[in-house]
Amino acid sequence: MSNTSLVKLLNIHKWFGRVCALEGVELDVDYSEIVGLVGDNGAGKSTLIKILSGVYPPDKGEIYWQGEKVEFSSPQEAITAGIETIYQETAVVDSMNIMRNIFMGREKIRQIGPFGWLDLKKMARESIKALEKVNLHLRSPAAMVGELSGGQRQGVAIARAMYFKTKLLILDEPTNNLSVKESKRILEFIKDLKNQGISSIFITHNLHHVYPVADRIFVLSHGKEVGVYLKEDTSIDELTELITLK
Repeated sequence: MSNTSLVKLLNIHKWFGRVCALEGVELDVDYSEIVGLVGDNGAGKSTLIKILSGVYPPDKGEIYWQGEKVEFSSPQEAITAGIETIYQETAVVDSMNIMRNIFMGREKIRQIGPFGWLDLKKMARESIKALEKVNLHLRSPAAMVGELSGGQRQGVAIARAMYFKTKLLILDEPTNNLSVKESKRILEFIKDLKNQGISSIFITHNLHHVYPVADRIFVLSHGKEVGVYLKEDTSIDELTELITLK
């Protein structure tokens, strides 16, 4: 593994009862790198990411973040460290507007003495700046997220991560159920993250989406590591064969 890794997972094991979901898995991500995490259903992708993002503790193994051993006991601890996860179904809240989604749980507060209230004007201004950073031009930060397209929703979630200086962004099936045009836009977002020094783990079952943007591709099967491959050393056909091996 690289000595310059942003994050390393070493010998990760996870059991759910008698079922071994992960067995001896090792993964590293360098600074400003895009790593594709691929595998069939039940491969262990979601379990591995939930361990990294503080949802589950590993039953065995170690996590190193920026060279220091860490044990995240909650997603909030991982977020505070600089790891943010955008889950496919829960990236944003449709019943809230864009501004509130960007600052959800991290609202700007105006304080005078013992009194505090939401600084809506500042959050609106900062939301526009955050959206512009990902080249997403929406009509108003007060627009309801439920009115946006799938690609625009993902863009709002990515803008939020960039605004709060995320160092590692984990994207869970970010192009699933999107049109060809919107999928292309999400891939552009991911490449822009790398250009701004943010690493990504791109979880997907669609090799045609991850292959063009990933630097390396990590293949899981039945909770075990199949291998890690530089993009230039493999092909979509070869990766497909590895994923479908029984």
